[in-house]
Order: sequence, then C-alpha cells, then structure tokens
Amino acid sequence: MQDLPITQQPIAIASPLPRKSRQARVVWRNNVVTVGGDAPVRVQSMTNTDTVDAVETAIQVRQLAQAGSEMVRITVNTPEAAAAVPYIREQLDRMGEYVPLVGDFHYNGHRLLTEYPACAEALSKYRINPGNVGKGDKKDKQFGQMIEAAARYDKAVRIGVNWGSLDQELMARLMDENSRRAQPWDTRQVMFEALISSAVESARLAESMGLNGDNIILSCKVSGVQDLISVYRALAQRCDYALHLGLTEAGMGTKGTVASAAALSVLLQEGIGDTIRVSLTPQPGEARTQEVVVASEILQALGLRIFVPSVTACPGCGRTTSTTFQELAKQIDDYLRGQMPLWRMKYPGVEAMKVAVMGCIVNGPGESKHANIGISLPGTGEAPAAPVYIDGEKALTLRGERIAEEFQALVENYVARTYGATAAAPA
Repeated sequence: MQDLPITQQPIAIASPLPRKSRQARVVWRNNVVTVGGDAPVRVQSMTNTDTVDAVETAIQVRQLAQAGSEMVRITVNTPEAAAAVPYIREQLDRMGEYVPLVGDFHYNGHRLLTEYPACAEALSKYRINPGNVGKGDKKDKQFGQMIEAAARYDKAVRIGVNWGSLDQELMARLMDENSRRAQPWDTRQVMFEALISSAVESARLAESMGLNGDNIILSCKVSGVQDLISVYRALAQRCDYALHLGLTEAGMGTKGTVASAAALSVLLQEGIGDTIRVSLTPQPGEARTQEVVVASEILQALGLRIFVPSVTACPGCGRTTSTTFQELAKQIDDYLRGQMPLWRMKYPGVEAMKVAVMGCIVNGPGESKHANIGISLPGTGEAPAAPVYIDGEKALTLRGERIAEEFQALVENYVARTYGATAAAPA
C-alpha cells in the first residue's frame, strides 16, 4: 500500500467567525448582561405561567435562570399582568435572583407601559412587535410611546418581527412595488424583504425618537430552517444591531430540538446572532427548563460557551449488553446539571470538566484518558472490573455492586479537589 501524499498546508481548524454587531446592555441591579459585540452569545427563555400569578411566575423565572437562562421573558398582556410585574421582580430580588426580566408586549404595550410606570421600570428590556403596535395613523404614535418609556428608563428594546404577525400594511406596499418590477420576485422573497424592512425601519425610527441605537436588538423569526438562515444572512448584511436568533414555533421534542439546532448552528458558525432562544413546545410532564438546556447545548457543542461539564458516553453495541453504562451516564449527567447552580459560585471553572462513561474496552480506556475523569465499564465477555482514569492516568479499578455510587463519589471528590478554593491557592 502506497503512502498518501501529505499536503503542504496544514488542515484548517474550523471555528465560528467573529461577530460584528453593536453591543447592548440589559441591566438589573448589579447584574449587567452585555449583548453583542465581543460578549458571549446569551441564552434567553420565556415563562409559560400566568403573569398575574406573581409567585408562580417568579418561581419559574428562577428555575429558568438556575438552568442557565441569562434573560427571562414574561408575557405582559393585561393591566393585571402589568401590575404584577413589580411584585415578580420583588420576589426574585428577595430570593437573590437578579436575572433581567423582559416584557413581551403586543397590541396594548403602549398603554401598559404608560399607565403602569412601576412595570416599565421593573423590566430590563421590552420586546416590541412592529406588526401589532397599531394601524394607520396610530402606529407611529403608539410605537413612540413604548420607545419613550424605554428611553426614559434606559431600557433595552428588542424589535421582534414574526412572520405570523407581519405588518400587513408594509407587506401590501412591498407586494405592490413588486408587481411593478420587470422581473417580479417570488412571493417568499417579498415576505423576507418585509420581515427585514419592518425590523430595520422600526429600529431607525426608534433611534430618531431618541432611543440609543446601542440599546436596540433585532429579530426576524420564521419557522422554517432554510428560511431563517436566508433572512438572518440578509439582515446581518443590512444592519449592525445586535441580533436575537430563534426558530419560532420550533415544535415538540426531537423535531423542535433538531430544527433549532440545525438553523441556529449554521448562523452562529457564520458569526450571526448575539442572543438565542429555543422555542420548544414542552412535552407532557416536561420541565420548561428543557428549552434552556437545548440552547446551552447548542452553544457548547459549537465551542462558543461552556455551561456544564460534558459527559462523553458511547451509544452502545453488541459488546455492551449491560445497561449499566447508560444508567450511570444519565445519573452523572443529571447530577452535574443539578449541582451547577451551586458549583458556579463555589467551584469556578468546573463547567469545563469532562467526564467519560464508556461501555466496553474498545474505546473506553482511550476516551477515559482524554477526559478529566472517566470510567470504562465491562462489556460482554470482559472481566467484571471498571478501570477509572483521572487526568489521563489509570487511578484505580472499581468492582462489585456499588460501581455507580463509588464513581459518583470519585467525581465529587475530583471537583472539590481540583476546582475548590484551596486548589487555586498558592502553596
């Protein structure tokens, strides 16, 4: 067999392109969340509680924040909801949870922000949909009332366009213009143009009304993967505002997860996107926090952020007839995620830890050596022993009925020893 020729140039290592957007600030108390520029891509989520129930909403906001959401959006759709917002903020502050709240306004936001100043002040960011702020002569006036509130209280604004609630007057105007073209565009292209024009024109109008352009974030959400990619590529070329990414109505379970990951990953790799949300429909009994987990996993898989220690586990095959490695991998993964709210403060850097839980001798020892701590469980026909590797070296071998408990204890000890305060202290 002949040796293959070696190229004269090293193989390029893939990495996301740098982002070029402005940097906005979303603030509550001493918690300043920078968005855009050279800031990390931020994870956002949204509650599905009745905002009028301040206690239930505050609890869910805290759960989302503990899962890793750096901003949480709440529905503000009625006077009662607007009146509840300051109490939600107060409940969160009492719990020591200073995650910024985003108010989601449609149709009557101008009235709610004007008539409930405590609500306007308690929120850190307003989401405004230009497709439903008003019609005709009322549109600019009511939009202006919301922008005035944002400027008065120095709040960030997301101008969020959605193809399900697109400005029909703008769409009609563009369709009319398109009909006069020598070569008319496809209807979908006109719709894309309407989305982008609505966002960019609204942002420029907001600036002309006195809102700092650095406080503006744009989004143009659609529910098709290829459509989202096309729209955001064009939007990024047309402006330098910070951009919020999300596949609207992504769906449930694997469909929503895969579709969101497919669309967002392409854009993020191209340097497009400053905040993301994964709009999953929760499956029956599923926690609302699942959308935060998926968003975090997308960023971590791309190497853009690190949120939790990663667990490498093999998929299983004929060599791994035992389900022990599957159960242990899930147990360790659940344990690490559950500990992260505490570990973030107690063990800085622990999120970069890598754990391997493997099911047989083929790749088990190798993967375990690449991890900070790893275990290779016995497969079919292998000796009933589980070697454990710590920082690339075989440390010990576990045997018996308590392998899972003993390995978790080893992980706990490794975290405390490696990432604890004493680990970083000088000798």
